[in-house]
Amino acid sequence: MKVFSDQERQYQHNPSGFLVNGVMQPNPEKPERMERLLAGVAAGGHTVHTPTDHGLAPIAAVHTPTYLKFLSTVYERWTRIPDATPEIFPNIHPDRRTASYPLSAVGQAGFHITDMSCPIGAHTWEAARWSANCAVSATLAVMDGDNVAYALCRPPGHHCFSDLAGGFCYLNNSAIAAQYLRQTHDRVAIIDVDLHHGNGTQGIFYERNDVFTLSIHADPARFYPFFWGHAHEVGEGAGHGYNLNIPLPRGTGDDGFMKGLSDGLAHVRSFAPGAIVIALGLDAFEGDPFGGLAVSTPGFSEMARMLAALNLPTVIVQEGGYLCDELGDNLHAFLQGFEGGVE
Repeated sequence: MKVFSDQERQYQHNPSGFLVNGVMQPNPEKPERMERLLAGVAAGGHTVHTPTDHGLAPIAAVHTPTYLKFLSTVYERWTRIPDATPEIFPNIHPDRRTASYPLSAVGQAGFHITDMSCPIGAHTWEAARWSANCAVSATLAVMDGDNVAYALCRPPGHHCFSDLAGGFCYLNNSAIAAQYLRQTHDRVAIIDVDLHHGNGTQGIFYERNDVFTLSIHADPARFYPFFWGHAHEVGEGAGHGYNLNIPLPRGTGDDGFMKGLSDGLAHVRSFAPGAIVIALGLDAFEGDPFGGLAVSTPGFSEMARMLAALNLPTVIVQEGGYLCDELGDNLHAFLQGFEGGVE
């Protein structure tokens, strides 16, 4: 399995903190995540490839021009503010997406960033862009004939809407991969197994019937992202019936997760996609710092075997999974399980 990562560029994004339960805490989306994940890659003997720079076109296929202009220019503009902080945090938000668009960097930060987990630093745009390049390079490998490829995307992406950053995410790598696959496949499915609901991915494709979105996650009634990820959200307009959320009770372990995944995969098979994107969150692990679900390390192997049994061209895009001793082991278990499950 080909693996794509640009550690040097992706590593430079190093956010200091995030706001949780009213308290600023160290941001868990740290560069060290890449080291742990690359250790898991090495344990499986996979070759790491440097991604190609694919330019803005694949990114612009799912993100608005205004948002991309904001991400690529805001930090330089921010530094011109007297006594500017080292990172950009929003301090005001509009009540609706149709509100007037401000000229100031402060106002635009509030318009384009949903929460206090996405500070923008000097290297955030470059790291996010190369994270997206990993996703596109892995997608191209699959389009060129590989059965599966893995994109070690960091920062992650599935909480990012077309014009909104959130939940450590700045560009939606899974959505970028799925849209790119549409060049050669009429129908693509995204299967999100992260602890948290893939709200940005859902939002991007919510009114479309060419990309089926499935997310299995901890019940958002009392868990991030709170406002999205409920079972009644099934898509709108042409997309009605093409979005499926399977919220699980907090603390659900292997059996409950695999039951939910099995139910979800039945819908994916009925959609008959030509290819799939797996939004791989390893934070469903029982020892992950977020502590929402309780999937075991062997559980990730079983999860991967079930996904491999779809027997479809597959792009695996890294989403969550935070610092714990088993992070690399969990990735290794998933990748080995997938390769062992391919017919």
